[in-house]
Amino acid sequence: MSTTPTKKARKRKALKIVLALLVLLIAIRLVLPYAILHYVNKDLTTIHGYFGHVYDIDLSLYRGAYVVNDIYINKVDSVTKNQTPLFSCPNVDLSIEWRSLFKGKIVSELIFSAPVLQFTENKAVPQQMEKDTNDFRHMLKTFTPIKVNRIEILDGKIGYLDNTVTPIVDVHLDRAHILAKNLSNVVDTTLLPANIEAEANVYEGRMKFNMRVDALADDPTYDMNIEIKDANLVRFNDFFKAYAGFDVNKGTFGLYMELAAKDRKFIGYVKPFITNLDVVGPEDKKDSILRKIWEGLVGIVADVLTNPGSNQIATKIPIVGEYGHRTIGTWYAVLAALRNGFIQAIFPALDNQVSINSVKAVQEKNKEGLFKKIFGKPGENKSKEKKK
Repeated sequence: MSTTPTKKARKRKALKIVLALLVLLIAIRLVLPYAILHYVNKDLTTIHGYFGHVYDIDLSLYRGAYVVNDIYINKVDSVTKNQTPLFSCPNVDLSIEWRSLFKGKIVSELIFSAPVLQFTENKAVPQQMEKDTNDFRHMLKTFTPIKVNRIEILDGKIGYLDNTVTPIVDVHLDRAHILAKNLSNVVDTTLLPANIEAEANVYEGRMKFNMRVDALADDPTYDMNIEIKDANLVRFNDFFKAYAGFDVNKGTFGLYMELAAKDRKFIGYVKPFITNLDVVGPEDKKDSILRKIWEGLVGIVADVLTNPGSNQIATKIPIVGEYGHRTIGTWYAVLAALRNGFIQAIFPALDNQVSINSVKAVQEKNKEGLFKKIFGKPGENKSKEKKK
């Protein structure tokens, strides 16, 4: 008996199954972007204190990725329900991190192109406004259910806007490149497995940032430092006019900072520098009498605190404490400024005195002794230890 009809029937059945699967895959491919878009937009409206929206999502199945187009997230006043722009980005690429897949871990990576993060001072915010308890990890879960291991930000901008003062203060850093790696601790299990590096322009100057961090810890656990060099102070004049009542005609700004935290305790310092400062000059001839008097006083104080050899005003401000309570070494900062002006110039660089191991010193009761121990002159502590 011939089996030809049976074979043809099987082939037709197999072809129908293949065609049905193909149609199903095409349908899924067509519907999936809209389903993901609906899911993301729904979640963005349920994050307490925020409202967000995504305009479009493109799938790239061959590399296990999708691209979020034109997203914005606004901060919502819990009382008035007014929205203030917080974050926007024209393009966010989310994909599987294939390098980690070879290590047996399924994690994702995000690439933000030209994002803008803006913090805004809101005059209408009442004292009773609910405290924001959302963190960055909560927002990331809105975009991907897979743990994020790598984040890269290209051509970013971070700003601060205060339109409640005159003139309006709008300061920012731009051309930011930020790279965060091993956030999900794929590579190793050290105390601070993740690393974040950043660079950005700051008004003709440059900022560098480096942090080692445990991104999975419940409490902040990190060791970070920041350097800002050669920022043009004239570009900050709206800030000075609004908050201090004067402006500057010339000067550059620098800052060096180290900070470490563990077990809800932290320790660090900030060293601000102002070089070649000029407050009073021919540019101020149109100012009011009161403004001229005030700027004259500021100029005198600046001249007194300026180190004649380096032409810089500088100080060092210790910071120590626990989250929710901190101690800032105000008198230490004043003495350091006077020492810089009259005795020895503070060196414009990181001191490399603070690390994650320094945090345990926060538990010491004698804060003055702590400041002296951690922020004393180089070699001073070692010489005392030898005498003991």
